[in-house]
Amino acid sequence: MFQDFSKPFDPALSRRDLIRRAALLGGGAAATALPFGNLAFAQSGFAASWPQTAAWVNEYVDDGHVANMVATLGWRQDAPQFHARGTHTFEGRDRVTPDSIYRIYSMTKPVTGIATMMLVEDGLITLETPLADILPAFANMQVQKQYDGAITADNLEPAERAITIRHLLTHTAGLGYNIVQSGPIQQAYVSEGLIPGQVSKLPAARAFFSGEVVPTMAEFADRLAELPLVSQPGRRWLYSVSCDLLGYVIEVVSGQPFTQFLQQRIFEPCGMTDTGWRVPRSDLDRLTANYFRMGGIPLPLDPPTMSIYADEPAWTFGGAGLVSTPRDYDRFLQMLAGHGLIEGTRVMEEATVRTATSNLFPDTLVSGGGFRTGTEEYGFGAAGMVGSGPIEGVFGWAGAAGTVGLVQMNLGLRMNLMTQYMPAESMPVQTDFPRIVLRDAMAAATT
Repeated sequence: MFQDFSKPFDPALSRRDLIRRAALLGGGAAATALPFGNLAFAQSGFAASWPQTAAWVNEYVDDGHVANMVATLGWRQDAPQFHARGTHTFEGRDRVTPDSIYRIYSMTKPVTGIATMMLVEDGLITLETPLADILPAFANMQVQKQYDGAITADNLEPAERAITIRHLLTHTAGLGYNIVQSGPIQQAYVSEGLIPGQVSKLPAARAFFSGEVVPTMAEFADRLAELPLVSQPGRRWLYSVSCDLLGYVIEVVSGQPFTQFLQQRIFEPCGMTDTGWRVPRSDLDRLTANYFRMGGIPLPLDPPTMSIYADEPAWTFGGAGLVSTPRDYDRFLQMLAGHGLIEGTRVMEEATVRTATSNLFPDTLVSGGGFRTGTEEYGFGAAGMVGSGPIEGVFGWAGAAGTVGLVQMNLGLRMNLMTQYMPAESMPVQTDFPRIVLRDAMAAATT
């Protein structure tokens, strides 16, 4: 029998029972084993040493699975606690720190989602604003009848409804993804340069990550509008390029470059000094190496000395483009944990953050059309997963190179993990990290 984590913490339960029951809890994605519920024991200084988390990080690095890991944990507005292990590269000697730089890939998405909600707060758009009101090319979209089927007239039908901002934020717009689709539509995404991301300059690596990205954000949007949707808008959750498109929406609506908007509205007020789409040459000594695991062996994919992130990207990808540090991303989570407030600075209104981190799925979803991991179904907010049931209150997302960033909004518990390997699913890092954090919290609750 599992502990009912929706009830207040029972101090009569033994530490062993708590840890055993936490260990039994399953999960599929990065946040599926986070049954925090309404635990009553959260307090400043709680689980100050995070011993099991530290041991877990040490084991991954010491056994040679990854070159490094940095776990960052914090409560509400308290200072973060870091556990860093390993070196920037397998062969190097420079040890990672909270200020080492990592490719966070899809952990960019919640940043873009929160930026979009700032436009809602400003009264410039609403969640129900049709995308075509901002980008007219997305009016009169066609939709594939057969998912990933032919791109021919007999397999296309008109969209049932307009794509909205809500759809883009929750991956329910019906847009595809070059890393998800297959068949003709995937080939079309690649041939049209709808590849919003960068991985490596190495010739050998490019064989695995084919295609050249379209040269501008505007052209990305125009070409995307010419292709059919892979599903009817509002019907189901489908991981997509919607956050990359939202970057252009932010540009058009705000009248500012996407980079400038994020810098002024999120990075500067949050004190995120090392987050961006490029690593300056002077900071390459802080950039970690990314590795591709083949048969369990890590092979160099993006070494710091010749990293693709040392160059300006074709454009600023809102879905997978950012690099950041453990310290910086924790400050983003700290702002969310403070419901828009960080160290006395108001970045967003509390009501906006509460909306952004709540379930924003449209009421048109088909049965079983939400975000699922295994047999569990969860909500989705402003480009991040929203926990339900035993993990109610969790918001965040993970990245393609093994990173994960989450905040338990009810408790203000912040957790992020930085490491660098691909594909992320080749090891259970993103699944296990939040479980270990929970075990530490539970163990400390009984001491």
